[in-house]
Amino acid sequence: MKQEKYLPRRVSVAPMMDWTDRHCRMFHRQITRHTWLYTEMVTTGALLHGDVPRHLNFNDEEHPVALQLGGSEPADLARSARLGEQWGYDEINLNCGCPSERVQKGAFGACLMNEAPLVADCVKAMRDAVQIDVTVKHRIGIDDVTSYDFVRDFVGTVADAGCNTFIVHARNAILQGLSPKENREIPPLRYEFAYQLKKDFPALEILINGGVKTVEEIDAHLQHVDGVMLGREAYHNPYLMASFDARYYGDAASPKSRAEILQAMIPYIREQLAQYGKSEKGGGLKLNSITRHMLGLMAGLPNARGFRQTLSDSKKLALGDPDLLLQALQRMQPLAA
Repeated sequence: MKQEKYLPRRVSVAPMMDWTDRHCRMFHRQITRHTWLYTEMVTTGALLHGDVPRHLNFNDEEHPVALQLGGSEPADLARSARLGEQWGYDEINLNCGCPSERVQKGAFGACLMNEAPLVADCVKAMRDAVQIDVTVKHRIGIDDVTSYDFVRDFVGTVADAGCNTFIVHARNAILQGLSPKENREIPPLRYEFAYQLKKDFPALEILINGGVKTVEEIDAHLQHVDGVMLGREAYHNPYLMASFDARYYGDAASPKSRAEILQAMIPYIREQLAQYGKSEKGGGLKLNSITRHMLGLMAGLPNARGFRQTLSDSKKLALGDPDLLLQALQRMQPLAA
């Protein structure tokens, strides 16, 4: 089921736990109009037994946006995918790559790569339940399984169930002995596995993920695969994405400057604080819940440290005034001029 409404997934921002929430995605959307954005992983249990609006609510400006699901029961995934479609997401992505112990205890994430027929059943159940694309994000192997044949057979089995798009995190997942952070850094990158998948399955859409930091690296990967997914670099150095619309989507419109991005976020923050800033339990949305995603906007520029310090000032954050963004911008003079 190819999407007709939006441009292809040439570049995208990875689903990252505790990072790519709707405030982060709204911020990223100020930088790039066409790059595909992904939610944090949401488990089927959280949707079927928890607060659905809290997990699925997002802003219309975020499109194109994909919902990543974690689970291994075909019926539960089908129900969750249907919810995602009803809430307006443009794609449902199944997590077959997360190596955390919590995910392993739930028998999903990276350990699903050992159960390709089950993943195929999950994909078929979701495809039968929704009209939007169902995609899979996975690793190239598990533990000491380093043969290309393993990931080739996994992709072939799942593709037979109707999955047309695979996002390949080009590292093994080490299920015992490494933390999730170490799993993003220690297992070696084998981009050639993703390249070979595209050769072996030319009709499939193959996206590559893992360790990408520059547009030059993106350009090099796009000689071999259909798309590139950025993770931590997109979060820590988000203005890298300012060139993406023109470079990868042919959009001639000028990107927003860093100052314009900050100014565009102020009315959004005001609206969010007004709507969610207070709750009956005394909690509610705090300014830092949004500004924490913006700390990398000035990465690489003089006085970037001062910008981060202002946005991280607990006393100023406690005031809940979105104009704190303008105060941070003043630390970047003459950029703000």
